[in-house]
Amino acid sequence: TSVIRGTYLGLEFMRKENGGDGGVIINISSLAGLMPAAFQPVYCATKHGVIGFTRSIALAANMENYGVRLNTICPGFVNTPILQSIDKEENMGQYYSYKDEIKNMMQFYGVMDPSIIAEGLITIIEDDTLNGEVMKITASQGIHFQQYNQTPFTSSKR
Repeated sequence: TSVIRGTYLGLEFMRKENGGDGGVIINISSLAGLMPAAFQPVYCATKHGVIGFTRSIALAANMENYGVRLNTICPGFVNTPILQSIDKEENMGQYYSYKDEIKNMMQFYGVMDPSIIAEGLITIIEDDTLNGEVMKITASQGIHFQQYNQTPFTSSKR
C-alpha cells in the first residue's frame, strides 16, 4: 500500500500539468519479485506487485505526458543485519527449514555492499531514457536490466 500511495503522491506533486518539474520515481522491489520464492510467498507476491504496478503507472505517465519517469530497482542479497536472521528460527518461523536453500541462493547471487545499490540508483536518476524499466542488481552479475517484450497498445490514449 505504501508504494502505491507514495507513487500517486509523487505523481500528484511532480507532474508538469500540476505545476511540477517532472522527475523520476524509483520504487524498490527485489529479485524475489522476478521469480518464485518458496520460503517467502507473501514477500514474493508483494514484490511482484511493485514491479507490475510501477511498469503500468510508468506507461500511463508516459501516455499522459506527466513528465515523470518511473522505474524499479530489484536488488539481490545486500550485506545488512537482516541476513543474519535466517539462522534464527524465531525470525523465520515456518520457513526456517528453507535456510539452506536461502544460503545456497546467497552463494549463487553473492552478497553485495549497499554502495552498489546507490550506483544503480544514480544510473536511473541520470538516464532520462529509462522509464518503466526494472533494474536487477546482484553481486554476481552487477547492474543489469530485466528484458521484456514490447508492450502492446501504447501509442495513444483513449
